Amino acid sequence: MVPANQWIKIKAPATVANMVCGFDILGFAVNNPYDEMEIRWMERLGDEPSITIINMDDYQLPTDPEKNVAGAALLALLEEYDEKLKEISIEKNILAAAAGNIPNTAAKIKFEVKINKLIKPGSGVGSSAASSAGAVVGANYLIGNLFTKDDLVRFAMNGEKLASGVKHADNIAPCIFGGVTLVRSIFPLEVVALPSPQLFVTIVHPQIEVRTADARSILRQKVLLKEAIKQWGNIAGLVAGLMKSDYDLIGRSLEDVIIEPVRSILIPGFDELKKVCKQAGALGGGISGSGPSIFMLSKTKEIAISVEKEMNQLYDGIGLPHHTYVTTINQTGVEVEA
Repeated sequence: MVPANQWIKIKAPATVANMVCGFDILGFAVNNPYDEMEIRWMERLGDEPSITIINMDDYQLPTDPEKNVAGAALLALLEEYDEKLKEISIEKNILAAAAGNIPNTAAKIKFEVKINKLIKPGSGVGSSAASSAGAVVGANYLIGNLFTKDDLVRFAMNGEKLASGVKHADNIAPCIFGGVTLVRSIFPLEVVALPSPQLFVTIVHPQIEVRTADARSILRQKVLLKEAIKQWGNIAGLVAGLMKSDYDLIGRSLEDVIIEPVRSILIPGFDELKKVCKQAGALGGGISGSGPSIFMLSKTKEIAISVEKEMNQLYDGIGLPHHTYVTTINQTGVEVEA
């Protein structure tokens, strides 16, 4: 139990959603980049706000909890937290607080959150998910881990809805669970953690912005049956390849015939980039989330570095500023340092 007014530190990892063919259902967390956050709880007095957001970066994101993704996620958590109060007697709460298990839930609580975004908003590597997931994981730790990871995903999805208009969990789930995750169902929520072999990840972030809501708005609402069948085969092949540590099957399955052909028009040099990265030895890859970042998976670090060189050479050649990362899959998800 963390006492009132004591800050805890949080690392919330970036994530790659979709994994090419798994639109809205597959994703994985990476070790770099990540957001840094701090959070504490206090007793709420009178009509004080239940959540205070403090930006520690220069992105000037909203501090109104209802307009901030971390705030939206925490509001959802607090709503269910208040419901839990009704299920527990005041006497039991006071005794539990005295024993150091959970805060004195006879009193209303509020959260204060500091956010330092090292994952650029609109980058396509789960910036909104990191803030949403980091906030609810940290808050849950402070109140004695009353909620499950599935609960936390549900709360954090409110942040994603605020950011994109849709409650999707393909970034949220790996951010909270770590590793590679499959979102089998949203309503009711079912997240499946998938085993995976060692994979190295190369990410390039062209310094343009693609808003998730805009990237969703251009998608086709209907697809041909033959395209759907091919997509289903690739998703199943990718999951099987991960579980069997079959690198060749993973590479063959990293193909998207529905979403990527539409969204790739928003990213300069996309087709050529995929071509040169695969020639450099990458298993495959594609758009990270809604873009503009592009990820590639490789079997070794040496190949991943070669892929990075190709990315730099291509974008340097067309004069497009960009950042690159060579990293690995994060197996732990959001980390809390008390």
